[in-house]
Amino acid sequence: MEVLLQRAQVTGKNGEVPVAAVVLDPTGRAIGHGRNRRENQQDPLGHAELVALQQAALVLGSWRLNHCCLIVTLEPCPMCAGALVQARMGTVVYGARDLKRGALGGTMNLSNHTSAYHKMAIDGGLMEVEASSQLKRWFKQRRQRNRRNEAALSQTS
Repeated sequence: MEVLLQRAQVTGKNGEVPVAAVVLDPTGRAIGHGRNRRENQQDPLGHAELVALQQAALVLGSWRLNHCCLIVTLEPCPMCAGALVQARMGTVVYGARDLKRGALGGTMNLSNHTSAYHKMAIDGGLMEVEASSQLKRWFKQRRQRNRRNEAALSQTS
């Protein structure tokens, strides 16, 4: 998680919400890495989890990730949680809980929904304080930057 938080920090400096993910195979080998890339690539599917899932599937030559583990700095949203169920991910470990959009316990839990034929193990809150603080700092800085930009625009009008 420490490495993922460092990667997320770089992602945040590049204008993306600072989220990073990795998929580990059963031996602990990293087979998929992802960082948010929605803004820079204008890709609505550019969530860190989805990027890591795609890479892992390519490395394994299979979309079935039953024995793999995804580690991510923020609780997955409904889109990503749905993709994790579809990929039959074995275990998901996340840092910060997302009480607004989280779909593995925050606002709903797709991992144990009656429609989910595959059940995955969920472990939320790993280094939660650090992961949550990083996101809060990033959003605070973004709001401050937006206010400064708006103030500068109003002065030139």
